[in-house]
Amino acid sequence: WLSGALGDASLALAHHAGRVVLTADEAAACWNALLRPAPRVALGIQLRGIASAAIDVSDGLVGDLGHVLEASKVGAVLELASIPRSKALDRQLASSAHDIALQCLLAGGDDYELCFTAAPAHDRRVVTLAIELGLELHRVGTIAAEVGLVVQDSSGPLLPLPQAYDHFAA
Repeated sequence: WLSGALGDASLALAHHAGRVVLTADEAAACWNALLRPAPRVALGIQLRGIASAAIDVSDGLVGDLGHVLEASKVGAVLELASIPRSKALDRQLASSAHDIALQCLLAGGDDYELCFTAAPAHDRRVVTLAIELGLELHRVGTIAAEVGLVVQDSSGPLLPLPQAYDHFAA
């Protein structure tokens, strides 16, 4: 599950660096996502007893979810089409900047949305919680017994996956 759209903060930086072209409105929305994130603290508190694991997406989805999967010794299969994103990011995915946009979506940081896992038996509670908090929560995939992370689109698995931000890289 994800608590909101990913990639806009990273897209703002890509725009600033001249790697993508955004409209003025798109740029303003992306800069707002970068400079004024809305951490999902209330959601995190309410997920106690529902979520089996949760992490904020601060260093990119593939990296942060990867930490959870590694610690839990499981894998996951994510559906690219189910990962929430803005219209600006969707537009970039459909353009010649597709690879940059995909990097922003899957590995860009500073989103501060929550990624969490919950057993299917808790689906109704997750939906109720979303309504109570006025959030759109998005099921983006499933946990798998086989270790590793797979992101797939209609053509199959995306390989290689973009690398998430690494605080300790040289």
